[in-house]
Amino acid sequence: MTNTLLFTNSKRSRSDDTGSGDAKKLASAIHRHDPASALASARHEFGEHGGVNMSIEASATFTVMEPETMRRMFTGELGPDGDYFIYSRHFNPTVLNLSRLMAALEGTEAAYCTASGMSAISAVLLQLCSNGGHIVASRALYGGTHALLRHFLPRACNITTSFVDVDDLKMVEEAIVEGKTKVLYFESVSNPTLMVANIPELSRLAHQKGVTVVVDNTFAPMVLSPVRLGADVVVHSISKFISGGADIIAGAVCGPASLVNSMMDLHQGTLMLLGPTMNPKVAFELSERIPHLGLRMKEHCHRALVFATRLKNLGFKVIYPGLEDHPHNELLKSIYNKEYGFGGLLCIDMETEERANWLMHHLQNHGQFGFMAVSLGYYETLMSCSGSSTSSEMDPEEKALAGISPGLVRMSVGYIGTLEQKWSQLEKALIRLQEHGLSNKN
Repeated sequence: MTNTLLFTNSKRSRSDDTGSGDAKKLASAIHRHDPASALASARHEFGEHGGVNMSIEASATFTVMEPETMRRMFTGELGPDGDYFIYSRHFNPTVLNLSRLMAALEGTEAAYCTASGMSAISAVLLQLCSNGGHIVASRALYGGTHALLRHFLPRACNITTSFVDVDDLKMVEEAIVEGKTKVLYFESVSNPTLMVANIPELSRLAHQKGVTVVVDNTFAPMVLSPVRLGADVVVHSISKFISGGADIIAGAVCGPASLVNSMMDLHQGTLMLLGPTMNPKVAFELSERIPHLGLRMKEHCHRALVFATRLKNLGFKVIYPGLEDHPHNELLKSIYNKEYGFGGLLCIDMETEERANWLMHHLQNHGQFGFMAVSLGYYETLMSCSGSSTSSEMDPEEKALAGISPGLVRMSVGYIGTLEQKWSQLEKALIRLQEHGLSNKN
């Protein structure tokens, strides 16, 4: 059974495909897609009794009036597009509404929301790759994704991965094995090094080889629209910026309707058979948060740019794509949705773990600047030393190849309080750092 999804968002046409390398078509596609406008145009679900907010459909199973209806539902003749639902592991009305919003956000034909970001990534890769398949992936990835590709998939599924520097197009091209490589996988903005992927060129190269491009856009919702830049599939950890509350674990797959429907197939679909089902109550919560995602992202990004600029002016080693000395600053300016800024994360390279830990400890326990915690997109600033936390799955050589310094402090810049209040807290900690002889200013 392959039920058709109901999505009212505009579909990606051939003219939006960057495989042709047509710069004018690409520029036009980028100009056309505004995530906020797309979200405002998406179908709005009202509540059962006329409420402006949709009702939560908490049922696990759904009734039919006639036995023949159920038979037709299981053969795929009737589906969610006609408001026919079987079982919430397959499709749930509340989760389907969130999926429509995610499709609108990313400008894709369809989307499906899952229980976590890792389940979204795993389901896509297992749908696109079979036993003996091959993936080309960026060296700079979230540690959990790296472990999935480096350790789990080879052991459990005989799917191997070649890790490359996606900045080096020749290296990427040489790693692709025609007829065997199924996926080119990378993050739009890498975790934690904040390198920006050249999505148009990487997509063009992959499509020439018949390879599907999957992009993790968790770090840059609203800021980048990978499918409009040529990618095929976008995955998200909705737990981060999209949720914004650090209280929900969720993920999403955004892409062609044909792919999403195949993932829901009764016999071969990874989403259907592995069952990473989202709770409809979670879907409702997230649907209420997405409308103000654009406002939140603008403030995250604005503060990150101000802090990064001031830190650099003080002589610290700062990594932020919005700074002119960032190696991908011009690239990002050429592909981003400019009204949303350059991203809500920055990194301070303290070079050693000792200096990184001192800074984070002081900022949390004395300066009230933020919290030592993994994850991102929260209204408070979250800080972690990536090498010993979210990238700890990598060995020292892999960290070095990914550009992860032992003292790299990743900051997800929050928006609570006033900007100047938070900057004062950060600046005082930096002064104390210097007084203790732990500064590593340029």
